[in-house]
Amino acid sequence: MTDAQPSAAPSRQPIVFWGATGQAKVLRECVAASGYDLVALFDNNPDVPPPFTDVPLHVGRAGLVAWQRTHWGPTSFLVAIGGSLGRDRLEIQALLCAAGLIPVTAIHRTAFVAGNALIGPGSQILAQAAVCVEVCLGTACIVNTGASVDHECVLGDGVHVAPGARLAGSVAVGRHSMIGIGATVLPRVRIGENVIIGAGAVVTRNVPDNVIVTGMPAKIVKERPIQ
Repeated sequence: MTDAQPSAAPSRQPIVFWGATGQAKVLRECVAASGYDLVALFDNNPDVPPPFTDVPLHVGRAGLVAWQRTHWGPTSFLVAIGGSLGRDRLEIQALLCAAGLIPVTAIHRTAFVAGNALIGPGSQILAQAAVCVEVCLGTACIVNTGASVDHECVLGDGVHVAPGARLAGSVAVGRHSMIGIGATVLPRVRIGENVIIGAGAVVTRNVPDNVIVTGMPAKIVKERPIQ
C-alpha cells in the first residue's frame, strides 16, 4: 500500500470591495462560498474604521492606484455600497472597470435565481432572496436579504430592493431607485428613476421620477433631488 498524497488546496480568486461598512461584511460572507478571497478594501471616507482585522483598508482613488502598483493579475470586485446610493455605486463600478478590475455577480448560496433571469454585472442577490422567471436586473443592482422580485420584473441600473421588500409580477423600476424595507409593489406598476419607496409602503399605482413615496397606499410626500 502506498501513502496517499495530500490533495492540493483549491485556488481562490482574489476580490476587492469598494465600501468598508456593513455591506462589505455581508458580501464577504456571500462570496466566500464561491471561492473568492477578499484581499483589499477601499473607501472614500478616511475616518471609516476597518471592518476586518485581516484585510487592509485603502482610502479613495489614490489608495487604489497605490495598491495596484504592487498587485498584478486579474482581480474581481464588488461595490459594497447599498441603500439609496445607486448612482454612486454605478460611478464607482465604472471607475474600477476602467482600472482593469473585473465586476462579478454575487449570489448567496441560499438565494433562488431562476435559470432564465438576466443579471447585470456587479449585482448582488443576498441571503434567502428570490429572483424569479424572466426577471431582468441591470448593472450593480442589489436584491437584499429575504427580498422577492417576481416574474418578468425589470430593474434598471443601480436599483436596490431592501430586505423583505416584495415586487409582484411585471413591475418595472427605473435607475437609481430604492424599494425600502418591507415595501410591497403590486403587479405591473411602473416606478420611475431616482425614486425612494419608504419602508413598509404599499405601491398600488405608477410612480414618476425623482420622488419619495410612503404609506398604504403609497403617496408622494416630497421630491427627491437628482443626485
